[in-house]
Amino acid sequence: MIRMTEPSKITSQSVPDHQPAAGGIAARARASVGPQYLSGLNPEQREAVETLDGPVLVLAGAGTGKTRVLTTRIAHILSQGRARPSEILSVTFTNKAAREMKHRLGQMLGHAVEGMPWLGTFHSIGGRILRTHAELAQLKSNFTVLDVDDQVRLLKQLLQADNIDDKRWPARMLAGLIDGWKNRGLTPSQVPSGEAAVFANGKGGKLYASYQERLKILNAADFGDLLLEDIRIFREHPDILRQYQQRFKFILVDEYQDTNVAQYLWLRLLSQAPTSFASPRVRGEVGSPGSAIARPSDPGEGDSQQAELVEAAPHPDLLSASEARRDPASGEKEQTRHVKNICCVGDDDQSIYGWRGAEVDNILRFDHDFPGAKVIRLERNYRSTGHILAAASHLIAHNEGRLGKTLRTEDQDGEKVTVTGSWDSEEEARGIGEEIEQIQRQGDKLNEIAILVRASYQMREFEDRFVTLGLPYRVIGGPRFYERAEIRDALAYLRVINSPADDLAFERIVNTPKRGLGDATVQMLHDHARKRRIPLFEAARAVVETDELKPKARGSLRDVVAQFDRWRAQREVTSHTELAEIVLDESGYTEMWQKDRSADAAGRLENLKELVRSMEEFENLQGFLEHISLVMDRDSGADEDAVSLMTLHSAKGLEFDNVFLPGWEEGLFPSQRTLDEQGRAGLEEERRLGHVGLTRARRRAKIYFATNRRIHGTWSTTIPSRFLDELPAANVEITESKGGSAWGGTGGYGASRFDDMEAFGSTYSTPGWQRAQANRNRGGGGGGNGGRGSFEEQASSFSSQSSSPDFGSFSSRRRGPLTIEGELAAKSTGTTSEFSLSDRVFHQKFGYGRVTKIDGNKLTIAFDKAGEKKVVDSFVQRA
Repeated sequence: MIRMTEPSKITSQSVPDHQPAAGGIAARARASVGPQYLSGLNPEQREAVETLDGPVLVLAGAGTGKTRVLTTRIAHILSQGRARPSEILSVTFTNKAAREMKHRLGQMLGHAVEGMPWLGTFHSIGGRILRTHAELAQLKSNFTVLDVDDQVRLLKQLLQADNIDDKRWPARMLAGLIDGWKNRGLTPSQVPSGEAAVFANGKGGKLYASYQERLKILNAADFGDLLLEDIRIFREHPDILRQYQQRFKFILVDEYQDTNVAQYLWLRLLSQAPTSFASPRVRGEVGSPGSAIARPSDPGEGDSQQAELVEAAPHPDLLSASEARRDPASGEKEQTRHVKNICCVGDDDQSIYGWRGAEVDNILRFDHDFPGAKVIRLERNYRSTGHILAAASHLIAHNEGRLGKTLRTEDQDGEKVTVTGSWDSEEEARGIGEEIEQIQRQGDKLNEIAILVRASYQMREFEDRFVTLGLPYRVIGGPRFYERAEIRDALAYLRVINSPADDLAFERIVNTPKRGLGDATVQMLHDHARKRRIPLFEAARAVVETDELKPKARGSLRDVVAQFDRWRAQREVTSHTELAEIVLDESGYTEMWQKDRSADAAGRLENLKELVRSMEEFENLQGFLEHISLVMDRDSGADEDAVSLMTLHSAKGLEFDNVFLPGWEEGLFPSQRTLDEQGRAGLEEERRLGHVGLTRARRRAKIYFATNRRIHGTWSTTIPSRFLDELPAANVEITESKGGSAWGGTGGYGASRFDDMEAFGSTYSTPGWQRAQANRNRGGGGGGNGGRGSFEEQASSFSSQSSSPDFGSFSSRRRGPLTIEGELAAKSTGTTSEFSLSDRVFHQKFGYGRVTKIDGNKLTIAFDKAGEKKVVDSFVQRA
């Protein structure tokens, strides 16, 4: 029987709080609705989204939907009311990734994303925190963030003030060292003495300290300071650290495998829930939370309360899981309950940026840093076919330093990964070019085709081949080969040799490398050239015979003119490739990059060697420069359907239907330099790079290697990469090169490219080549060698210059002076001056004077105050 209560006696206490009964109608109905943003997630993704409490590591393999997991997790936190938008810290590595996350969140939650001020990159968020507490870093809130060029200029000033030769010890090298120290969280006092000794005979640490002091005076910071100063403020001011620890209820980190030591420390400090001792302790660190990272004590010194600053390990060794539960310095027990809700998403198999400070150990020891952490593996790949995933997984399984996961797909197996051998790098480029054309004929877009190389100098051969074939292409992550600064400089030297009237080329290199010929000198040359209507080079020839310039500048300019005269004379008796090497050496340009200690200097030298090598395919300098003008002329729009050409490092995060992976040879991939410098750790990073390359492909992955390749300027016989033997045979198919091969098919490479002599005539038909051939035929190059099809006329690709007497026929005919609108471009400077002896004249620099001698257009003038000087008549006017 149901007991009734009189209405007048019902009180608010009479109605108990209601929760749907487990398994009841209401509970089942609510569960059936569920948030829309969770629909479509696989079980592992959903677990990563819904596991909100405690530390979580999401091991997200390539193409497994990690960005969706991150954004959906934020949406879930907000929709469940676990935190407000301003209480979530979400850090990424690039502004592009941050914008994509905000866009996706906006689609899921409407305008809630507008209230997420702490979603951004490490440096943008670090900079915001630093501006808030700028006074604690001896800065003002409106401080300037210096770029690399500003840093280098400031360091040059410090080197000059310390009387340090900036040619022997370049400022750019010091900037790289300081950046590396800051990436490891080292302040000037913490730099190991051994590392400081590598620059300027032990002055590196002192210069670092002076640099930091100078930054404070200028109210400036560099990018490294945006995190390093935060870390120092957090350690020295626990109350401020506690504010941010209390503010952020949830922390999410993208690409955790790419974090460096400073980013790691910054996150570790923020990821601890507020406690009485506030700051997480690092192994060996004792004392207050504000103390610096300390060196582990020697045995028997466990009771010492004095901590030495770190001078050894670049990576702080954190407390193990058991040690983390008890901090003897504070007496606090069960520290594990103070770990915040932090979720790091990453893939240890895609950690490929160790060369710029990334520490793969950060992700490998996550469960030690955050005791009780839950590790969730996302292994279902939504990008690649079965054979590609099997090959990539089998390759990366050879690494020892990994947490382990195996990518799988529910899609079809698709085409097997192909491995193709070619005789040399030229044939490799031809073969890939023909395969791309075949794929294009099948209806595939060029935008879905990518070539991923290990080193940037490999791109040159592909760029030349694509121009020949008329295939549109774009270079991602850097300029095209012939647009690189060092290549443009080298080409400028060659252009001036070929055409002395090329003012743009002469102006580019007249002071490169530095010769003390600044803007004032160049402006003087321009003024003289414009008045006399002659090229800059001829203006320089005239000016060096006068007293217009200071002795040092005049001497430098005279040397430049003499060098070009000598090189033009050598052009008649020296091959154009050998001449290019002579020019780069005698001009000091090669030496300039050899002395440069920056990270990219070695790559620039390799590019210069590749430029010289590329000239061997042309008969003379003129033909080569015409070809370059065709290459540089193409302007690829962003929306154009084009093949993507990039390095493996630039390809991370991208995906294409068809991926070509050339250059899988020992010494190139894996890189010999990486193996020499980093040993087994370097080998494992190179293997991760191969894994990244393979997993960029959706439908087809095609690996190439060459038996012969030009390395450091000389041809070398190479052996296939060890990574090829680490691929699973069941998922790989061996194919023959479509680019033709050598030596009658020996070695299993197919027919020789020399079997069909007509190939020489049919595959090269650019306008520049056609004009060259027409000129040759008009010149009567007899002997039956006027055609391109003759074998005797084709120099071996292994020779530095031609042995055929007819090769000089095009270059041996001297061109006459270039005539433009009736005026000779290289007009003689020996014309009669309009001035006469004893004329009274005025000179802008030397003042008034009288002409005492006339030699063509050169005047000897007795100036009233400056004495007797030689000047060019275009620089004076009648008084």
